[in-house]
Amino acid sequence: MTDVVLPCLNEAPALPWLLSRMPAGYRPIVADNGSTDGSPEVAAAHGATVVHVPQRGFGAAAHAGLLAATADIVCFCDADGSFDPQQLSRVADPVRAGTADLVLGRRRPTTRRAWPVYARLANALLARRLRRGIGVALHDLGPMRAARRADLLALSLRDRRSGYPLEMVVAAARAGWRIHETDVAYAPRAAGTRSKVTGTVRGTAQAIHDMAKVLAE
Repeated sequence: MTDVVLPCLNEAPALPWLLSRMPAGYRPIVADNGSTDGSPEVAAAHGATVVHVPQRGFGAAAHAGLLAATADIVCFCDADGSFDPQQLSRVADPVRAGTADLVLGRRRPTTRRAWPVYARLANALLARRLRRGIGVALHDLGPMRAARRADLLALSLRDRRSGYPLEMVVAAARAGWRIHETDVAYAPRAAGTRSKVTGTVRGTAQAIHDMAKVLAE
């Protein structure tokens, strides 16, 4: 069994499709961050384990999901329908095979609408800084990723906002992990949902601020 942590804030329209696409052997854990649109109920109705996370922040939800997981290997994936769970094996299999310690999905947009230019540019700049600063050969800080649960907990990640995904990579690199990336499809998020990070310039700016703080530390 592989656990899949799905940080969630008002993603009810996306959840039925997303959870119906979960492959056999992958258990969805929806870490709900205070949704007001019935997301927890929708998730539970479609077979997901629901974890209620009162502390706001992407990192708070992601880490709560990690703590709730029990499987050896844990995947992370956005809950907005932009990723197809059928591709989770692309990040999980190398970890399962022992050829990588952390695998990130490098986003390959299926349409121009999938990834706003300002968000893509910010991501590219951060990835370049990582390559130059700590020597990690990544081109995308993709939210679809996989690693072993015990190893992730040993990193003692502290960020509870948008810097959590970056802190994971930085801490893993410093710990000497083998970090790989693999292509995954990236589609426009489900109709009726809105990104809290890349959906607006303000959200992207906040994410950059949080990630810059992680790099500075």
